[in-house]
Amino acid sequence: MLWRMTDDIAVRAEDLTKFYGTRRGIEALNLQVNAGEVLGFLGPNGAGKTTTIRLLLDFLRPTRGHATVLGLDPRRDKAALHRQIGYLPGELAFPGRERAADLLRFFARTRGGVSWQAVTELAERLELDLSRPIHTMSKGNKQKVGLVQAFMHAPALLVLDEPTSGLDPLMQQEFLTMVRQARDAGQTVFMSSHVLAEVQQVADRVAIVRDGRLVALERVESLGRRAVRHLEIHFEEPVDPAEFASLPGVSDVTVSGPVLRCTVDGRLSPLVRAAARHEVVDLLSTEPDLEETFLSYYYESEGAGHDAADA
Repeated sequence: MLWRMTDDIAVRAEDLTKFYGTRRGIEALNLQVNAGEVLGFLGPNGAGKTTTIRLLLDFLRPTRGHATVLGLDPRRDKAALHRQIGYLPGELAFPGRERAADLLRFFARTRGGVSWQAVTELAERLELDLSRPIHTMSKGNKQKVGLVQAFMHAPALLVLDEPTSGLDPLMQQEFLTMVRQARDAGQTVFMSSHVLAEVQQVADRVAIVRDGRLVALERVESLGRRAVRHLEIHFEEPVDPAEFASLPGVSDVTVSGPVLRCTVDGRLSPLVRAAARHEVVDLLSTEPDLEETFLSYYYESEGAGHDAADA
């Protein structure tokens, strides 16, 4: 398949803004998604994720600002652009009473003739019975139909809005494997989600939106380095909690005899230096959790009124 790209940017948004009357959907969004990367677009429900997607696909018109997708104008080049995109909406609606196979054959024809083998291989991976009428399917199986139609034509860009909704844990992992393989094949993935653990597994970068504004844009490993960790330190002798409670980034300090437990937000070095003044027997640390890091961004930016530039 030939993918039209004018540069190495798959998605470019400049001052992208949408208001619904006086209510803000998204405001002053400046964002670039690199070709061939997986971008996790994170935020709580109502933060502006779906509005952004609909603007990028020209399902909504912006109040101001502009976007280009795969080097094309979403409004002027809508038909040509949509042929190169695999889109999974956040709320699937399949009207009619046809079988999954019939609907997917229709999608295959409208996309210029997709190999039926590609469809059946995806269905097998997702354990989807194509012979069943869609209206009789569970939410999870309808989601599988949506995933097959998004991936089936190996599009240049996958735009996935809450893609694992309704999937069981096994199918969630299979989906993440599909995303990794798409990236390895050179496809770009724009994945909106509030399920942060799945984004942590596959994304190259994450963009965090809150209340219609971009508050952070970082690589996943960078976010992880400043993530919240829970530590448990075992000392040879009891320690004074006051010695640790005032350290930068350290909170929730509790001491039970020679065991100190605390939360660290950011660098570990101040805590490590303080602990080194005592005889350390053992140190246990949880893996950095993207969800707690996200919540930290969310509440800190809310309290401080940060905008994207501050973040």
